[in-house]
Amino acid sequence: MLPSDRFDLFAPDAIDDPYPLYASLRAHAPVHEIPDTEVFAVTSWKLVEEALVRHQDFSANLTGMLVIGAHGRPQLLDLAGLNTFTDSIANADEPDHAVHRAIVQPAFAAELVGALEPELRPRARARIAGFVAQGGGDFAREVSEWIPTWATARVAGLPFEDFEKLQLWGMTGGDLLAANIPVARLEELSAQTLAMGHYLERLLERALARAQRGEGAGDAMADRLARAVLAGRLPQRHALGILVVLLGAGIESTASLIGSAVWRLAERPDLEARLRGDPTLVPAFVEEVVRLESPFRFHYRVVARDCELGGVALRSAQRLMLFWSAANRDESVFERPDEIDLQRRFPRHHMGFGRGIHFCVGAPLARLEARVAIEELLAATVRIELDPARPPRWIQSLFVRRPAELTLRVSL
Repeated sequence: MLPSDRFDLFAPDAIDDPYPLYASLRAHAPVHEIPDTEVFAVTSWKLVEEALVRHQDFSANLTGMLVIGAHGRPQLLDLAGLNTFTDSIANADEPDHAVHRAIVQPAFAAELVGALEPELRPRARARIAGFVAQGGGDFAREVSEWIPTWATARVAGLPFEDFEKLQLWGMTGGDLLAANIPVARLEELSAQTLAMGHYLERLLERALARAQRGEGAGDAMADRLARAVLAGRLPQRHALGILVVLLGAGIESTASLIGSAVWRLAERPDLEARLRGDPTLVPAFVEEVVRLESPFRFHYRVVARDCELGGVALRSAQRLMLFWSAANRDESVFERPDEIDLQRRFPRHHMGFGRGIHFCVGAPLARLEARVAIEELLAATVRIELDPARPPRWIQSLFVRRPAELTLRVSL
């Protein structure tokens, strides 16, 4: 057994490029306890998949998360008893999860997502045209974050006049789960989360009022949730929690996907040329980026009862971190796991959008946004490249993999 301090998930180089560490963990400690935390990182495809189907042993409720304590080392922050929406949709167990999903998933049906493209594409085209006209700039801030903010607001029924506020909340939600932030930073994040919660609570109350008047029969998520509350299918607290999750996850994860995809193209002229020559490969490219640069690196699970996983004994109330981003490069599952392969036989066979009953309901929308962004960027330019004076910078988060800054130079 290798010493546990060899596997430092919090090291700066492991935040920027975690994949060598993931490979080492898969090979030597696929269920690895982060020292003194009672939190275990699970990194192999087989064991992540096994944990996902053992619902009686592992709960999806988000009742704790890692933070950096006063001593500078990771510690578990207990969220039990706090109003943190720890049991709404992505964090819900059965039977609540099935109810939440049945209400939310129809909003992301293929026909509704497809119908959104004629609205999304001209807006993405105009945004990218402005970016190209100025010769480039920070694509992450100006485009990658903008597109999913618009799409999420449109699907959720959020006012576009609050765009800047929504973008701020959407892009800072993942910070709360970053794991490598100091406890002191949580105060600022908590204030932002509280403000977002109050904002969404007022939005839901207006939707409930519309539904009570017999209005609000549209497809916007707020109206769908209001109708479910009035029909007795959903507690209002859970409806609010779903809106919080949708705003936080829907914006940042897709901004990550778009940014990572464009970064990959900018550093690979051969790949860029191939997609320009055959745009039908863009969907396969999107899937490879989701696999290789999974927007959310992991999600938590709570050990519900004493059990074991991968030969490691676990006690009730301990936590798992199921690392999608490590499982997606498992050599036992993927040939050439660290390479982009646009001809994979099963391109969607990955965990970049989760897996099992908690597979991301918004995946069809995220795929659409990424495809449209890439197609429009390629159509508006003849060449994109990284600015050597401002190399890409990644958000410093153990939870989210996202370019914090992606400065591009473009040629017409």
